[in-house]
Amino acid sequence: MTKIPVYFMPGLAASSTIFENIKLPEDQFEMFFLEWFLPTDKESLESYAKRMNEKILHENPVLIGVSFGGILVQEMAKLMPVRKVVIISSVKSNTEYPSRFKIAKATKAYKLLPTQLLSNVELLVKYAFGSNVIEKRLKLYEKYLSVRDKGYLDWSIESVMLWPQIEAPKGIVHIQGDADPVFPIKNIKNCIAVKGGTHIMILNKFKWLNENLPKLILQ
Repeated sequence: MTKIPVYFMPGLAASSTIFENIKLPEDQFEMFFLEWFLPTDKESLESYAKRMNEKILHENPVLIGVSFGGILVQEMAKLMPVRKVVIISSVKSNTEYPSRFKIAKATKAYKLLPTQLLSNVELLVKYAFGSNVIEKRLKLYEKYLSVRDKGYLDWSIESVMLWPQIEAPKGIVHIQGDADPVFPIKNIKNCIAVKGGTHIMILNKFKWLNENLPKLILQ
């Protein structure tokens, strides 16, 4: 039996170590992990997706993306045939953004973010996950948040803010925590809700994901 290739894309500034607890049945699936690389100057998200696709070594793969990685895999799937796209803690269109994102886009306030300071992991964590993060968790995030280049962070934030997709692609599997503060579930349609799941449920709801991902991929 030919194994199904499954490629995993982490969230903004994160490394693929966020998937370290994700296990798929080895007799059915083969897991591969993508990593962020630095964008070229003023690179479009489409161009970046095209370059990321060059790292896909199989035909008709499954693409699984978390947060901004979920946005990227949707762009990747527009440029190549895929078996399935699964997004976790993410959005299917900019209409699912919270109002603060829309305000930040309209006012261009996102351009004022001190991304050079975000190389300080504590500030990056507070921006990404909220200021109520417990200190003991910082070491965890320091492990998972690996990309701290100012150019990448500026590009990523702008790419999210200016993402033009207004219609959700057909056939996408969207898994969303009902306690996600970054992309609140109240703005999201047609998703599989995970009770108690936050924006980092790839880390702390991995048992649910390990149990459910195989059947969601195969359905």
